Amino acid sequence: MPPALDIVIVNWNSGPALADCLSPIAAAQRGRFVLAQVVVVDNASEDGSLDCTRESRLPLRVLRNPGNLGYARACNQGASFGAADYLLFLNPDVRLSPNALAEPIAFLERPEAGAVGICGIRLTDAGGRDSTSCARLPRPASLVYRAFGLDQCFPKVFTPRFLSGEEIRESGSAEQIMGAFFLVRRQVYDSLRGFDERFFMYYEEVDFCARARARGFASYYLSNVTAVHIGGGCSQSVPGRRLFYSLESRLAYARKHFSGLGFFWVLFASVAVEPLARIARACLHTSFREMNHTVEAYGALCGSLLRGRLAVRGSSEQERFAVSGD
Repeated sequence: MPPALDIVIVNWNSGPALADCLSPIAAAQRGRFVLAQVVVVDNASEDGSLDCTRESRLPLRVLRNPGNLGYARACNQGASFGAADYLLFLNPDVRLSPNALAEPIAFLERPEAGAVGICGIRLTDAGGRDSTSCARLPRPASLVYRAFGLDQCFPKVFTPRFLSGEEIRESGSAEQIMGAFFLVRRQVYDSLRGFDERFFMYYEEVDFCARARARGFASYYLSNVTAVHIGGGCSQSVPGRRLFYSLESRLAYARKHFSGLGFFWVLFASVAVEPLARIARACLHTSFREMNHTVEAYGALCGSLLRGRLAVRGSSEQERFAVSGD
């Protein structure tokens, strides 16, 4: 009996992107697997982006949330509606190629891939240039380097967390697969109890990969299978909030996975250094919009810190694993 696949897509005001995402799925169904269902979880969109689901011929299920419940929680909602062998969490700004489903599933079905729990593929932009497809798991040092901008200015000295195009020319193991195309075995997803819903947006797949790795499940990247990732996605229209969620999730990840000292250094660099660097760059570019977005994001972050929203360690039923030291 061929393996079954459930696809979960979280939508929030994605406009025509959702229709463009759903359309290629039909062509990508060919292969030795069964597409059990496509679940679209909508976080209270107001732009009519769900209208395209009325005419879809896919085995489609639509769940409408009364508000924006966050990405991780919406993913878990969508996954709960199925029991297929594999789960694909797919961003609405991704366009699948014809073999983007069959090839990764065929790879995971091989006996030698039994230890692989998560699989990703090569993501490109609309022009065919390499996009971010996989990364190294964050360590305290790498997040501090990023806050200072050192990995961008001196990549040969301070190794960037995201793998370059040269590093992903060949298929191989990766510490983290990007969440835009995140294929996972159902048994691995269930054993980890899904995504940690305290990550409202961003870092939920980073945390998932870290926990899977600690359980002995590897992540693997296929360079010969592609999909177009437009980038920005649903959050493109709210850059200030997007930066806030990224920063908040970065600190939440550090609080959960690093030692107290490691978390302190990431917190210090993120709150005391990075905003000044961002504002300086905005002044250099004479970009008042960039400056306003930075002020908005860090104002929200300070409010979040004062409310104690980063008290992650020890406050969840999910298991925690230290993935790095100081």
